[in-house]
Amino acid sequence: MAGQERASAPLLSHAGWVRVAPFLVYLGFLLLAEVLGRAGMAAESLRWLYPVKTVAVLATLALFWRHYTELHWPRPSAAWAACSVAVGLLVFFLWINLTASWMLIGTPGGYDPRSNGQLEALLVVVRIAGAALVVPVMEELFWRSFLLRWLDQLDFQAVEPARISLRSVAIAAVLFGFEHNLWLAGIVAGLAYSWLYMRSRSLWTAVIAHAVTNGVLGIWVVMTSNWSFW
Repeated sequence: MAGQERASAPLLSHAGWVRVAPFLVYLGFLLLAEVLGRAGMAAESLRWLYPVKTVAVLATLALFWRHYTELHWPRPSAAWAACSVAVGLLVFFLWINLTASWMLIGTPGGYDPRSNGQLEALLVVVRIAGAALVVPVMEELFWRSFLLRWLDQLDFQAVEPARISLRSVAIAAVLFGFEHNLWLAGIVAGLAYSWLYMRSRSLWTAVIAHAVTNGVLGIWVVMTSNWSFW
Protein backbone atom coordinates (compact mmCIF):
# COMPACT_ATOMS: atom_id res chain seq x y z
CA MET A 1 0.00 0.00 0.00
CA ALA A 2 2.81 2.41 0.90
CA GLY A 3 4.56 1.58 -2.38
CA GLN A 4 1.36 2.30 -4.32
CA GLU A 5 0.98 5.65 -2.56
CA ARG A 6 4.58 6.56 -3.42
CA ALA A 7 4.11 5.53 -7.03
CA SER A 8 0.99 7.65 -7.36
CA ALA A 9 2.43 10.68 -5.56
CA PRO A 10 3.60 13.59 -7.75
CA LEU A 11 7.35 13.99 -8.06
CA LEU A 12 7.05 17.59 -6.97
CA SER A 13 4.49 18.85 -4.50
CA HIS A 14 3.64 22.52 -4.12
CA ALA A 15 6.14 22.66 -1.26
CA GLY A 16 8.76 21.29 -3.62
CA TRP A 17 7.97 23.71 -6.43
CA VAL A 18 8.28 26.81 -4.27
CA ARG A 19 11.79 25.70 -3.22
CA VAL A 20 12.81 24.78 -6.76
CA ALA A 21 11.41 27.93 -8.42
CA PRO A 22 14.12 30.42 -7.31
CA PHE A 23 16.80 27.97 -8.41
CA LEU A 24 15.14 27.59 -11.82
CA VAL A 25 15.06 31.37 -12.22
CA TYR A 26 18.78 31.43 -11.43
CA LEU A 27 19.52 28.68 -13.97
CA GLY A 28 17.36 30.44 -16.54
CA PHE A 29 19.57 33.53 -16.39
CA LEU A 30 22.72 31.40 -16.70
CA LEU A 31 21.24 29.86 -19.86
CA LEU A 32 20.24 33.30 -21.16
CA ALA A 33 23.78 34.60 -20.65
CA GLU A 34 25.16 31.58 -22.52
CA VAL A 35 22.78 32.12 -25.44
CA LEU A 36 23.45 35.86 -25.64
CA GLY A 37 27.20 35.26 -25.44
CA ARG A 38 27.05 32.78 -28.32
CA ALA A 39 24.94 35.28 -30.24
CA GLY A 40 27.78 37.78 -30.01
CA MET A 41 26.83 40.04 -27.10
CA ALA A 42 29.93 41.59 -25.55
CA ALA A 43 31.08 40.29 -22.17
CA GLU A 44 30.96 43.83 -20.74
CA SER A 45 27.25 44.04 -21.55
CA LEU A 46 26.52 40.57 -20.21
CA ARG A 47 27.84 41.62 -16.78
CA TRP A 48 24.69 43.65 -16.25
CA LEU A 49 22.59 40.49 -16.36
CA TYR A 50 23.84 39.68 -12.87
CA PRO A 51 21.98 42.55 -11.13
CA VAL A 52 18.83 41.62 -13.07
CA LYS A 53 19.26 37.96 -12.13
CA THR A 54 19.77 38.86 -8.47
CA VAL A 55 16.61 40.97 -8.39
CA ALA A 56 14.61 38.24 -10.17
CA VAL A 57 15.74 35.54 -7.72
CA LEU A 58 15.14 37.84 -4.76
CA ALA A 59 11.63 38.62 -6.04
CA THR A 60 10.88 34.90 -6.38
CA LEU A 61 12.10 34.24 -2.84
CA ALA A 62 9.97 37.11 -1.54
CA LEU A 63 6.92 35.80 -3.41
CA PHE A 64 7.13 32.40 -1.72
CA TRP A 65 8.75 33.45 1.57
CA ARG A 66 5.75 32.52 3.73
CA HIS A 67 6.13 28.91 2.56
CA TYR A 68 9.76 28.65 3.75
CA THR A 69 8.93 27.67 7.30
CA GLU A 70 12.44 26.27 7.82
CA LEU A 71 13.73 29.87 7.62
CA HIS A 72 11.25 31.33 10.08
CA TRP A 73 11.88 30.03 13.61
CA PRO A 74 13.82 28.94 15.54
CA ARG A 75 17.09 30.64 14.66
CA PRO A 76 20.34 28.72 15.40
CA SER A 77 22.02 29.18 18.77
CA ALA A 78 25.05 31.43 19.14
CA ALA A 79 27.28 28.35 19.29
CA TRP A 80 25.90 26.97 16.03
CA ALA A 81 26.12 30.40 14.39
CA ALA A 82 29.80 30.61 15.38
CA CYS A 83 30.37 27.09 14.07
CA SER A 84 28.72 28.09 10.79
CA VAL A 85 31.04 31.06 10.41
CA ALA A 86 34.06 28.82 11.06
CA VAL A 87 32.86 26.25 8.49
CA GLY A 88 32.23 29.03 5.97
CA LEU A 89 35.78 30.32 6.39
CA LEU A 90 37.21 26.80 6.09
CA VAL A 91 35.29 26.21 2.86
CA PHE A 92 36.59 29.54 1.51
CA PHE A 93 40.18 28.52 2.29
CA LEU A 94 39.71 25.16 0.57
CA TRP A 95 37.90 26.78 -2.37
CA ILE A 96 40.85 28.96 -3.33
CA ASN A 97 43.33 26.09 -2.90
CA LEU A 98 41.59 23.13 -4.54
CA THR A 99 42.49 24.46 -7.97
CA ALA A 100 44.66 21.80 -9.64
CA SER A 101 43.80 21.22 -13.31
CA TRP A 102 42.09 17.89 -12.58
CA MET A 103 39.85 19.63 -10.05
CA LEU A 104 38.42 21.93 -12.75
CA ILE A 105 35.62 21.52 -15.29
CA GLY A 106 36.33 23.56 -18.40
CA THR A 107 37.76 27.06 -18.27
CA PRO A 108 35.97 29.42 -15.88
CA GLY A 109 35.05 32.67 -17.58
CA GLY A 110 34.89 34.63 -14.35
CA TYR A 111 33.23 37.96 -13.75
CA ASP A 112 35.35 41.06 -14.31
CA PRO A 113 33.64 44.21 -12.94
CA ARG A 114 36.21 46.58 -14.46
CA SER A 115 35.74 49.04 -17.31
CA ASN A 116 38.88 50.56 -18.80
CA GLY A 117 40.81 49.20 -15.85
CA GLN A 118 38.54 50.84 -13.29
CA LEU A 119 36.19 48.97 -10.99
CA GLU A 120 32.47 49.51 -11.56
CA ALA A 121 31.41 50.09 -7.96
CA LEU A 122 27.78 49.15 -8.58
CA LEU A 123 28.75 45.85 -10.20
CA VAL A 124 31.09 45.01 -7.31
CA VAL A 125 28.52 45.80 -4.64
CA VAL A 126 25.70 43.93 -6.39
CA ARG A 127 27.92 40.94 -7.15
CA ILE A 128 29.08 40.55 -3.54
CA ALA A 129 25.63 41.26 -2.09
CA GLY A 130 23.97 38.81 -4.47
CA ALA A 131 26.54 36.09 -3.79
CA ALA A 132 26.50 36.57 -0.01
CA LEU A 133 22.87 37.40 0.71
CA VAL A 134 20.67 36.02 -2.09
CA VAL A 135 22.47 32.98 -3.52
CA PRO A 136 22.95 31.20 -0.14
CA VAL A 137 19.23 31.38 0.67
CA MET A 138 18.20 30.29 -2.83
CA GLU A 139 20.72 27.43 -3.04
CA GLU A 140 20.27 26.12 0.49
CA LEU A 141 16.50 25.99 0.05
CA PHE A 142 17.02 23.93 -3.09
CA TRP A 143 20.05 21.76 -2.30
CA ARG A 144 19.73 21.14 1.41
CA SER A 145 16.13 21.71 2.47
CA PHE A 146 14.55 20.26 -0.68
CA LEU A 147 16.81 17.95 -2.70
CA LEU A 148 18.71 16.38 0.18
CA ARG A 149 15.45 15.23 1.80
CA TRP A 150 13.51 14.64 -1.43
CA LEU A 151 16.08 12.02 -2.49
CA ASP A 152 14.99 10.06 0.60
CA GLN A 153 11.26 10.69 0.41
CA LEU A 154 8.92 12.52 -1.98
CA ASP A 155 7.19 14.02 1.05
CA PHE A 156 10.50 15.68 1.90
CA GLN A 157 9.09 17.89 4.65
CA ALA A 158 8.44 14.76 6.72
CA VAL A 159 12.17 13.92 6.73
CA GLU A 160 14.05 15.15 9.79
CA PRO A 161 17.43 16.67 8.83
CA ALA A 162 19.24 14.42 11.29
CA ARG A 163 17.80 11.32 9.59
CA ILE A 164 18.86 12.11 6.03
CA SER A 165 20.63 9.09 4.52
CA LEU A 166 24.31 9.06 3.58
CA ARG A 167 23.25 8.06 0.06
CA SER A 168 21.32 11.31 -0.33
CA VAL A 169 24.19 13.33 1.14
CA ALA A 170 26.62 11.80 -1.35
CA ILE A 171 24.35 12.30 -4.37
CA ALA A 172 23.50 15.90 -3.47
CA ALA A 173 27.16 16.75 -2.76
CA VAL A 174 28.31 15.40 -6.13
CA LEU A 175 25.55 17.25 -8.00
CA PHE A 176 26.33 20.44 -6.07
CA GLY A 177 30.02 20.01 -6.87
CA PHE A 178 29.48 19.62 -10.61
CA GLU A 179 27.33 22.75 -10.64
CA HIS A 180 30.64 24.61 -10.23
CA ASN A 181 33.83 24.83 -12.29
CA LEU A 182 35.77 23.84 -9.18
CA TRP A 183 33.96 20.54 -8.84
CA LEU A 184 36.02 19.08 -5.99
CA ALA A 185 35.77 22.27 -3.96
CA GLY A 186 32.04 22.23 -4.68
CA ILE A 187 31.69 18.68 -3.36
CA VAL A 188 33.59 19.59 -0.19
CA ALA A 189 31.36 22.65 0.27
CA GLY A 190 28.23 20.55 -0.29
CA LEU A 191 29.33 18.04 2.34
CA ALA A 192 30.20 20.79 4.83
CA TYR A 193 26.90 22.63 4.44
CA SER A 194 24.96 19.35 4.63
CA TRP A 195 26.78 18.39 7.83
CA LEU A 196 25.80 21.68 9.43
CA TYR A 197 22.18 21.29 8.39
CA MET A 198 21.91 17.72 9.62
CA ARG A 199 23.68 18.23 12.93
CA SER A 200 22.04 21.54 13.88
CA ARG A 201 18.66 20.69 12.30
CA SER A 202 18.51 24.31 11.17
CA LEU A 203 18.81 25.43 7.56
CA TRP A 204 20.12 28.77 8.79
CA THR A 205 23.47 27.21 9.75
CA ALA A 206 24.02 26.14 6.14
CA VAL A 207 22.84 29.54 4.89
CA ILE A 208 25.22 31.38 7.24
CA ALA A 209 28.21 29.22 6.28
CA HIS A 210 27.41 29.58 2.58
CA ALA A 211 27.04 33.36 2.99
CA VAL A 212 30.40 33.63 4.78
CA THR A 213 32.14 31.58 2.08
CA ASN A 214 30.68 33.65 -0.75
CA GLY A 215 31.10 36.99 1.00
CA VAL A 216 34.75 36.45 1.95
CA LEU A 217 35.45 34.99 -1.50
CA GLY A 218 34.00 38.11 -3.11
CA ILE A 219 36.16 40.42 -1.02
CA TRP A 220 39.23 38.28 -1.75
CA VAL A 221 38.50 38.30 -5.48
CA VAL A 222 38.27 42.09 -5.58
CA MET A 223 41.42 42.53 -3.48
CA THR A 224 43.48 40.08 -5.55
CA SER A 225 41.84 40.55 -9.00
CA ASN A 226 41.34 36.77 -9.28
CA TRP A 227 38.22 37.27 -11.41
CA SER A 228 38.11 33.63 -12.54
CA PHE A 229 36.85 32.67 -9.06
CA TRP A 230 33.70 34.68 -9.77
